[in-house]
Amino acid sequence: MHENWAKQNFVQKLKSLAARRKLDDLTVGPVLTVTTKRMLDHIENLLAIPGARLEFGGKPLTNHSIPDVYGALEPTAVFVPLKEILRNEESFALATTEIFGPFQLLTGYKHEELPLVLEACERMHAHLTAAVVSNDVLFLQEVLSNTVNGTTYAGIRARTTGAPQNHWFGPAGDPRGAGIGTPEAIKLVWSCHREVIQDVGPIPDSWKTPQCT
Repeated sequence: MHENWAKQNFVQKLKSLAARRKLDDLTVGPVLTVTTKRMLDHIENLLAIPGARLEFGGKPLTNHSIPDVYGALEPTAVFVPLKEILRNEESFALATTEIFGPFQLLTGYKHEELPLVLEACERMHAHLTAAVVSNDVLFLQEVLSNTVNGTTYAGIRARTTGAPQNHWFGPAGDPRGAGIGTPEAIKLVWSCHREVIQDVGPIPDSWKTPQCT
């Protein structure tokens, strides 16, 4: 997140939304492929990175009968400074490990640190999907022209949607993504077309999100 977003209590708003998730209405539930211990260990390893901090969550769910073989974790966010993510391969690999559970890693950057954000994007190996939340046209051009994600959502309402079937989902730049090797796969994957889905508004009056780059 840009420093302007951080100044608008962005993380606090995420925390308040995460707090609404509960087992009772299945807005949070068991993770089938990653155990609670594995997720807690991952959080502990991230917090060992200098400057990292737990923003919310980080505890196992309680009052349930989910077996230990599955994962049961509160919605969780860990902040890790961008420069520490990029400091070495170990930190970068740890910070970009995907945990298929209610977990997200947050970082922030100052306006002049955009090249570091682009460096982080370039160093990722999959380049699947991304979102650039801004209505600053020059900023969007700078980011979109220096990234290679298969599908990128751009605009003040840019939100990744799990790459629906009508949107391309990478892996951009990796010929192995062709999979079956059919003519259609070769056309759609090896040629590796890029989709940018823009959503610049209008923004409902009920939205309180600041329009920052």
